[in-house]
Amino acid sequence: MDVFTSAAELLRHHRPGRPVLGLRPQAAARAARWFLANFPGRVLYAAKANDSPLIVDALTEAGIRAFDVASLTEIERLAGVPGAELFFMNPVKSRTAIARAYGALGVRSFAFDSDEELDKIIEETGGASDVDLYLRVACPNTHSLIPLEGKFGASSDEAPALLLRARQLAHRLGITFHVGSQAVVPAAFGDALRQIGQLIVTSGVLVDAIDIGGGFPSRYPHSDPPDLASFMEEVARAADELAVKHSCELLCEPGRALVAEAESVIVRVDARRDHALYVNDGAFGTLFDAAYSGFRFPARLVGAPNHKPVAEAEFSLYGPTCDSSDFMPGPFVLPASVCEGDYIEIGQIGAYGRVLSNKFNGCGEYEEVILLDEPMLSMYAEPSEIEAPESQGVERARA
Repeated sequence: MDVFTSAAELLRHHRPGRPVLGLRPQAAARAARWFLANFPGRVLYAAKANDSPLIVDALTEAGIRAFDVASLTEIERLAGVPGAELFFMNPVKSRTAIARAYGALGVRSFAFDSDEELDKIIEETGGASDVDLYLRVACPNTHSLIPLEGKFGASSDEAPALLLRARQLAHRLGITFHVGSQAVVPAAFGDALRQIGQLIVTSGVLVDAIDIGGGFPSRYPHSDPPDLASFMEEVARAADELAVKHSCELLCEPGRALVAEAESVIVRVDARRDHALYVNDGAFGTLFDAAYSGFRFPARLVGAPNHKPVAEAEFSLYGPTCDSSDFMPGPFVLPASVCEGDYIEIGQIGAYGRVLSNKFNGCGEYEEVILLDEPMLSMYAEPSEIEAPESQGVERARA
């Protein structure tokens, strides 16, 4: 894979016809090292967030050895990682997936949220004595930008009986929950952990592990959460209040927080109509969250040295397909002079961008390069480390 210092350097050598994924594996590695050093327990990578082999390699080289997997495809992809421990944390799985995961691929940890799912796990593993069971418990998602409640999770009324039954069957018993994606308030984790602590006391069942799930945030123009250290402090305080604090392992499943900064997409402007830009990637590509989840992504004009300093303006984007829902309202803040033939780099698409893209209308084909510069926004880099806009080939002046 070709390596460039920045998107601007790429465009000095090549004017791509397809959108380009700019990978920053060094950003993923830095995020992984931070979590491993600061989370008071074991860190699992939520493999659903980004399946690029280069990004996964960067995470493993940084020290990640445990993975939250949600499908047989993810398990088969990661089973070959040396020393990998896979946690099958989708609470509803097919019997085929359970049997193959346990029998052929070495998975020993499974989530469930009902008696029926627990029955499947026990039956398809042959009642094995080395199975670790994690009860998924419902919890409020009031502090997240993408709530995940409703589909999974045993209620507070159902959970005690499920814990009691699983305690008699499990090699190790755990509880897991998810506060929602892009949780922006540290208290979301503390409140959920206190709810779990009360459940443990009420049920009278000792557990060996608590998996607090994912949801740790990244930085976006519309969502600037407090620093991640405050989340770790909240988790540590709440965990210290647990009755089982001395005998219970803590786990987490970051996805977005590990890989959002690790990729950007470089798109070409194919038309401009007032303050709408028509570009060659969109809602059916890496910008799904910009179209359907209300996300705003940082954007900058790159490789345009002849543009004179101008004020910035707000733009919306249309993608390349014929579907009118291929629309990203943004706003995306760019120089007001942007025009057809220009290239724009859109950051923070490393989480869920590539894995949500498809080939509708024959689109969804990308070139890939490695970029060595800093992400446009970062939870980990010092402000002085983020590259100034001038280095990207265009000067900007605030209105």
